[in-house]
Amino acid sequence: MELILKYFQGLSQKQQEQFKQLAPLYVEWNAKINVISRKDIDELYLRHVLHSLGIAKVQAFNPGSKVLDIGTGGGFPGIPLAIMFPETQFHLVDSIGKKIKVVQEVAQALGLENVKAESIRAEKVEGQFDFIVSRAVT
Repeated sequence: MELILKYFQGLSQKQQEQFKQLAPLYVEWNAKINVISRKDIDELYLRHVLHSLGIAKVQAFNPGSKVLDIGTGGGFPGIPLAIMFPETQFHLVDSIGKKIKVVQEVAQALGLENVKAESIRAEKVEGQFDFIVSRAVT
């Protein structure tokens, strides 16, 4: 968590709490459904959260913007970005249903009302988006 605060000092108390909750949530879910490489789970904040937030250093999403996260997997970069930009709407999609189940549960546990998660192939997504983000889509 200190790593996040090093690069993002202006986080609200609520955002800090949400980021702190990520590790225990992902450790719990990763034990049930492998959504993050087991060798990476100990480096969650560096390899997944901070990596996802790199987008926030170059692009601030305006309130009301719509962002599509293609191939979100376990919710990266969408979940960290949704915490960072609570007034922006995020649509996280992945073709693997069990990963979307984890994303839905994590978003609900964090109280992220700006996240919609859907098990669907990217080419089938309907709607218009202001931005499209992704990490390691294969």
